[in-house]
Amino acid sequence: MTVPGRRSSTFIRLLRSGFTDPSAAARLLDSDALASVRTDPVLLDALGATADPDLALLGLVRLAEAQSDDERPVLLDTLVSAKPLRDRLLRVLGASEALADHLARHPRDWHALVTYEAADLHPGLAEFERGLARAHDPIALRVAYRRCLLSIAARDVCGTIDLAQTAAELADLATATLRAALRIASAAAPEDAAQCRLAVIAMGKCGGNELNYVSDVDVIFVGDAANGAEEAKALQAATRLASHLMRICSETTIEGTIWPVDANLRPEGRNGPLVRTLASHLAYYQRWAKTWEFQALLKARAVAGDPELGAQYVEAITPMVWQAAERENFVADVQKMRRRVVDNIPASQVDRELKLGPGGLRDVEFAVQLLQLVHGRSDASLRSGTTLDALHALAAGGYVGRADAAQLGDAYRFLRAMEHRIQLYRLRRTHLVPEDEADLRRLGRSLGLRTEPVAELNKAWRRHASVVRRLHEKLFYRPLLDAVAQLAPGETRLSPRAAGQRLEALGYADPAAALRHLEALASGVTRKAAIQRTLLPVMLGWFADSADPDAGLLNFRKVSDALGKTPWYLRLLRDEGAAAENLARVLSAGRLAPDLLMRAPEAVALLGDPEGLQPRTHEALEQEVLAAVGRADSAEAGVVAARGVRRRELFRTTAADIIGSYGTEERPAEEDPGALVDRVGNAVSDLTAVTIAGALRAAVRNHWGETLPTRFAVIGVGRFGGHELGYGSDADVLFVHEPREGVDEQEAAKAAQAVIAEMRRLLQLPTADPPLLIDADLRPEGRSGPLVRTLPSYAAYYRRWALTWESQALLRAEPVAGDIDLGRRFIDLVDPLRYPSEGLGEEAVREIRRLKARMESERLPRGADPTLHTKLGRGGLSDVEWTVQLIQMRHAWSEPGLRTTRTREALAAAHAAGLIPTEEAQILDEAWVLATRVRNAVMLVRGRAGDTFPTEARELAAVGRYLGYAEGTVGEMLDDYRRITRRARAVVEDLFYGG
Repeated sequence: MTVPGRRSSTFIRLLRSGFTDPSAAARLLDSDALASVRTDPVLLDALGATADPDLALLGLVRLAEAQSDDERPVLLDTLVSAKPLRDRLLRVLGASEALADHLARHPRDWHALVTYEAADLHPGLAEFERGLARAHDPIALRVAYRRCLLSIAARDVCGTIDLAQTAAELADLATATLRAALRIASAAAPEDAAQCRLAVIAMGKCGGNELNYVSDVDVIFVGDAANGAEEAKALQAATRLASHLMRICSETTIEGTIWPVDANLRPEGRNGPLVRTLASHLAYYQRWAKTWEFQALLKARAVAGDPELGAQYVEAITPMVWQAAERENFVADVQKMRRRVVDNIPASQVDRELKLGPGGLRDVEFAVQLLQLVHGRSDASLRSGTTLDALHALAAGGYVGRADAAQLGDAYRFLRAMEHRIQLYRLRRTHLVPEDEADLRRLGRSLGLRTEPVAELNKAWRRHASVVRRLHEKLFYRPLLDAVAQLAPGETRLSPRAAGQRLEALGYADPAAALRHLEALASGVTRKAAIQRTLLPVMLGWFADSADPDAGLLNFRKVSDALGKTPWYLRLLRDEGAAAENLARVLSAGRLAPDLLMRAPEAVALLGDPEGLQPRTHEALEQEVLAAVGRADSAEAGVVAARGVRRRELFRTTAADIIGSYGTEERPAEEDPGALVDRVGNAVSDLTAVTIAGALRAAVRNHWGETLPTRFAVIGVGRFGGHELGYGSDADVLFVHEPREGVDEQEAAKAAQAVIAEMRRLLQLPTADPPLLIDADLRPEGRSGPLVRTLPSYAAYYRRWALTWESQALLRAEPVAGDIDLGRRFIDLVDPLRYPSEGLGEEAVREIRRLKARMESERLPRGADPTLHTKLGRGGLSDVEWTVQLIQMRHAWSEPGLRTTRTREALAAAHAAGLIPTEEAQILDEAWVLATRVRNAVMLVRGRAGDTFPTEARELAAVGRYLGYAEGTVGEMLDDYRRITRRARAVVEDLFYGG
């Protein structure tokens, strides 16, 4: 009965000690290899203190079994009697399966963990060089390297050294390894070694003395002739030595590999020579180097080979590094590199990426390096290649807040510690947080989280990643506010010069003006200033993310000046999560939306309402406008009210469009650009229709009371009738009237003419609201014909005189205001013209093609680039619309789906009817949507309409941001536009011109 009892108590004790498989652990403890220590309570307690007791026990059994009969008692006696060895050995075995494998293969290497002298606690480069000195071939070097790594890992997992010391020791070990590898390579080719001088420059984390357990070691090689050798031959010899050094470290052998040596940071990357002279390096950096290359050189450190040549290299490139912030497009280049890193992460891994994902290690490193490059040109104390040292120096110099730097440093240390422990387990290069529960448990316990290791780990990781995600606010913008508003008494503050440099580096073109705006917004002791100080660090980051940060900040000051005393305004921005970001996006995306907002700043309330950016229905808008006109004392007051509704709704539409195009931190940008185009087209067209309806009601009431002597209807044509109006479009219309019973035809015509004149006057009155221009030039006989006709007059004209293009123009005719029945009868009149029975004849088709060809040659503005003109250019709006309209006129008589005024609907119907192949329909739709969005973007950015891309750099960049292109990629945007429209033109040549 005692055996089961003993087993039961052992089982429980093992469970309490942290073993997840007590039965397997009991069997391992019963193995012959541990016979002399299996009952020792000290051993079980020590195993329970490891990250993974099961793994540690298995590793111990394997190590004991690998010992000789003489050596095993020595190991086990030392294990139970010497706490330093016990802690070091078992904690390594519990954290690293790979090092357990090494010890099983090299069972005497446990002695490397026995000594406990002061020098052993903190070895330097010299100690590691001694540890590798006897390695004379790649395999021996790997074994010696792992032995040294074993001692570092032991100090790390036991807490003898902190994260920074661990990373520095790993960098020292890498340096010693590079020197040993070069020694082995030189011994293998003494003739090459005699001909050249070769310096190895460490870059990246090795150069910065902050290396991981498993990481590429980035290097640059510098060569020169020695002993009177020819330079060309010397460089060939140096290249052979460098290549051999890389193979010694990188190749896989029976003892595995050390780490890859990566020389791709050299000039020209993989396409450039592996070894260059110092003069060649300098010539490249002076003429061709990109900003990111100077950012990388910030960590350059000579580590191996010819010390004099290495020192000369570092001395020569250092001034270039600290002048990099003065280069054109400096910040855009840095941000572009960061985005490229993020964009290359597989979507399935983003949430588990410790290094490259949002809130990851690279975010901290990029931010710190950016601030170093901005301020390090005038402050040498910031010129450290080590991230944590640089962060400390930035805080000491007042460039970032001390508390923020401390919090960010803690987050960086935690994330790096996670990365170290993940890599240590199997000594594999990875930055992904594991998904397996057992792996997460071991990881959490290795970081000292013992109660609920998985839950505690996830909570701590998310907390620290959240700190990093907000680092731009903390590092970049809060010190700017303190510079003007003295937020933290006693802190060293940014000087005006340093604040200006930072604003300039963050994309502000006029840093002096920006500082004045910040001072006006944030200074003082009022509640308003206190809330502004809370909002501004975040707002500044959102402004800097736009193409025109200066405009965003200026517009924010204007809105705040107008609404600052209104209780709800600042409360809205502070308490409604999306409102502040929405406002920042709207204020910095161009001129149109801010101009609309400044005319009635209270519309900012729409940005905080979850439904505030949804377009209102035509019926709701018409009801509001007609009610406002009905309440007004005069026609002028009525139309002012109607135009006020139009302005507010235009702001709603532009804001929704900008936010949908840019996306926010909570909601990504709209993926379907066609949906954005349709939303804008419908909203602006509905808005134009109800405004015209309101002006018509006001004009009639002012002169005739409730009833005009003639029935009157407004027919929308062109983009208006097609529900495709953009922000800068005029309203193309036709007017039709019908005298009421008993009214003289001449009197009715005069009344119709008068009401049109009054509508136009009212809609263009000088007010704070944008005018609405009505264009009736598409009427019969154009400007030479009467402005308004009766139905019989239209019928007579169309029957006798109508040209094919006039029938084509009627394809997009739709009643928009006035007498509903009269409008419907007008549509009945023109249907046979626009959808001719049996389709168009060949002569009519030829006439349309001739007219289109003449328009292409005559109407394109002089000097305009035909590849970039959105309306008349190659593959632009005109090309797509004429192609679709020709199909409608030829086939709508037999295909009811084609009887629509909307281009995209007609295109989809043509595809559904088999008249256009799928690929060609998609090509035309993509080109039409893109050209429409470019026109909308130009109006949003410039505040005035345009059919081609802006030439001013900031405006062009803002158009790019609206279209979803990152900063610094306008060339890519223009190339994409040309490519998409070129493909569309090829389809037009086939479908419209008949190949």
